[in-house]
Amino acid sequence: MADADATIIREVKLQVAAARQEESGHGIARIPRDAMATLGLTEGDVIEIEGKRVTPARALLPYPEDEGLELIRLDGLERGNAEVGSGEHVCVRKAESRPATRVVFAPAQREMRLQGPAEALHRNFFGRPLTAGDLVATRGQQRVQDMPPEIARMFNAPAYALTQIRLQVLSTSPKGIVHIDENTEVELKAEFEEPRDARAAVNYDDVGGMGETIQQLREMVELPLRYPELFTRLGVDPPKGVLLHGPPGTGKTRLAQAVANESDANFFLINGPEIMGSAYGESEKRLREVFEEAEKNSPAIVFIDEIDSIAPKRQNVQGEAEKRLVAQLLTLMDGLQARSNLVVIAATNRPDAIDEALRRPGRFDREIIVGVPDEKGRREILAIHTRGMPLDDDVDLTELARTTHGFVGADLAALAREAAIDAVRRIMPKIDLDARTIPPEVLDELKVVRDDFISASKRIQPSAMREVMVQAPTVGWSDIGGLDDSIEMLREGVELPLKNPDAFKRLGIRPAKGFLLYGPPGTGKTLLAKAVAKEAEANFISMKSSDLLSKWYGESEQQISKLFARARQVAPCVVFIDEIDSLVPARGSSGNEPQVTARVVNTILAEMDGLEELQSIVVIGATNRPTLVDPALLRPGRFDELVYVGAPGEPGRLHILKIHTSKMPLADDVDLAAIAKKTERYTGADLEDVVRRAGLNAIRREGSSVSSVTKADFDDALKDSRPTVTDHMESEYAKMRGELKRRAAEVNPIGFVTPGMLSPTRDNKHE
Repeated sequence: MADADATIIREVKLQVAAARQEESGHGIARIPRDAMATLGLTEGDVIEIEGKRVTPARALLPYPEDEGLELIRLDGLERGNAEVGSGEHVCVRKAESRPATRVVFAPAQREMRLQGPAEALHRNFFGRPLTAGDLVATRGQQRVQDMPPEIARMFNAPAYALTQIRLQVLSTSPKGIVHIDENTEVELKAEFEEPRDARAAVNYDDVGGMGETIQQLREMVELPLRYPELFTRLGVDPPKGVLLHGPPGTGKTRLAQAVANESDANFFLINGPEIMGSAYGESEKRLREVFEEAEKNSPAIVFIDEIDSIAPKRQNVQGEAEKRLVAQLLTLMDGLQARSNLVVIAATNRPDAIDEALRRPGRFDREIIVGVPDEKGRREILAIHTRGMPLDDDVDLTELARTTHGFVGADLAALAREAAIDAVRRIMPKIDLDARTIPPEVLDELKVVRDDFISASKRIQPSAMREVMVQAPTVGWSDIGGLDDSIEMLREGVELPLKNPDAFKRLGIRPAKGFLLYGPPGTGKTLLAKAVAKEAEANFISMKSSDLLSKWYGESEQQISKLFARARQVAPCVVFIDEIDSLVPARGSSGNEPQVTARVVNTILAEMDGLEELQSIVVIGATNRPTLVDPALLRPGRFDELVYVGAPGEPGRLHILKIHTSKMPLADDVDLAAIAKKTERYTGADLEDVVRRAGLNAIRREGSSVSSVTKADFDDALKDSRPTVTDHMESEYAKMRGELKRRAAEVNPIGFVTPGMLSPTRDNKHE
């Protein structure tokens, strides 16, 4: 009896929960303090975790937020090795690990062939407890925090790996739980050997930025598959289907694979186009076969990728085969017997193209949006893709996450890959291409530095924005002179709400949706829009009116809707429309105006003030003819702020001259303050022209051996230039400033401008 009691004391039962992303692949388990005391453990001791299978790990203290909870935190590989899912219970015991004389590894992924020194694996897995049949992963330089230094040294050995590689432990000598020490012989088989199950594939640790989505999917998929009796007791049918939709590259397919692997269900994949057959009835037969096979092997998940290709709206397709296939899918999902152990997951980035009969409860019970990740999500995804990377100390993943707005998982994977290729490019001169292997000392030098990521980010563009020009502007407030009032308004209206949206929520007010920059040509309106996007750390979409107008009926409106849809995907975003007066002229101002302009105005009004709110999107329009813009756009809720961008004053002109001459060798007699005094009413563009002409004069005078630009060069340049802004133009704009808001209030009930509303001098103000 005493022996039995001793056995009970040496074993504790704990509930499984997921570990943090950065600890994935380290072979550690976080367990409660009282469990460690019960088992007589100190940090770093080896434990064995028993689920459906037994696997070893090293025990560490719990996360601060887990204090007092009976949880064991395991990464995806450890959960797979123990064959348990999150929420299940495992038995934990103290274990003895013996030094291994020999350990044999093999790649755990079918498409992978490995070649390289076993020394790399020896260093990587040094001290790690292993047992035959386990899946393990190489790791890079992601450190495990909060542990004693002697334990940390064991976990934080860098790897020879550019991506995380999953390996299977084929055999160990002796058998049982062993660890690699300095005397262990490590062998790496080059070829994949069939693993015991699908754990080598994706688990929840490989899907970042989707905490809530995973939770929703687990409710819909894992519960019915693991505990069908719950639904029987409640007297309801379990959910039959889940539709995942969102932009391409957000991880819909990956998420479905992770759910299948974690829920211990058989996974049946239907790639939309592959199911189509040429013979009559062949497509439906193939579909039926998949469902029949899944039923025989339940619990099972049937995953239909790109479902829009096999279940389009029946009224929109000509062929009978497509209509029959949709009908067959409806019948299978809504069959006579309740399929308690079969769940259908479908993925698409075109949910509106799917037949509406599928999108009802009883077929697809829930639709889950897999959206573009936020900053925290991007940080998690970057951590996943740089797990096995030898990162330099100057790489800050939080900074990278902050500057990659609109990037989806596929974009961030491409960014990590491009940065790695840059790192390889740096060591290429040291590699002897005739040799079969790369020397270990060269591999040791291989590190991915911050500059590699910065260089890679210039080549990678958010995939949601491939069709429109999206830029990360390089112009800041310091590059703009003489527009302090305009800058202040834009900082308050754009930068503040994009950077601190919570402040606006607390006060219960909404940020401004739009800004209309107006003023004479060349005063820096476009430059202001670029600067505000950079300073607010937002994406910048620049559109010209001509890009949005089309001769085809309805296409112009469609282009505008697409533009705003993409802006929503890559928010926070600044949408800049230059020369907006040509896109949204006042409706009804002339009898023979083309109908397309009225429809375009209506579309923009609906997008800016419609049912779908603009979250973290600011629209900036620029024009030098604001009286031609439709007055309905000028009211609060659309263009909330009308910002006049005029010719700079004397201090502003001096600032602009300093910016444009910052790289110019000036002679001692050049007095920029005196030039600023002489250039009354000159805009930023005029002053840039003066500096350019002065430089040309210097080249003309001295040829290619020119050493500096003199006062005489500037005097000649001033003689050849003139200000864009005239006295008459300034007085016209001064008059307009008061009129624009009044005009917005005078729009008559049917939305047309009354004849007296347009300024009589609107056509001659540029003369």
